[in-house]
Amino acid sequence: MSEAAAVPICDAAALLEGGRGVRFGVCAFGDAATGFVVRYGGRVYGYLNRCAHVPIELDWAEGEFFESSGLYLMCATHGAIYLPDSGYCAGGPCKGARLRPIAVHEAHGTIYWQPDEFIRPPQIPIKPISPDL
Repeated sequence: MSEAAAVPICDAAALLEGGRGVRFGVCAFGDAATGFVVRYGGRVYGYLNRCAHVPIELDWAEGEFFESSGLYLMCATHGAIYLPDSGYCAGGPCKGARLRPIAVHEAHGTIYWQPDEFIRPPQIPIKPISPDL
């Protein structure tokens, strides 16, 4: 695992049990992407926001990852359902596959994520310097 510093995502109070998740920008395997965090069973879980069936974002509206019962994460496009505590696909077109986890933790009222060798903080675009300056 990389020694990169943990990156803050949001206040811990922003995540309610089985409620809206919080999205955050990442660079995944060299491409711009999003990750997300949700609270389930009193713990915080983080995943790359890509369905295991087709690499598209899961949420049907920003931050809406849980289906109506609040027990499963659900892909808005094809209906795959995932266990929030493991990312395991329990039903749908990718049954048996998993979401890509992102290490997260809660400390001092804040949720943080930990970059690794594949999931890094997003790249900041560098604007070319004008020769007129």
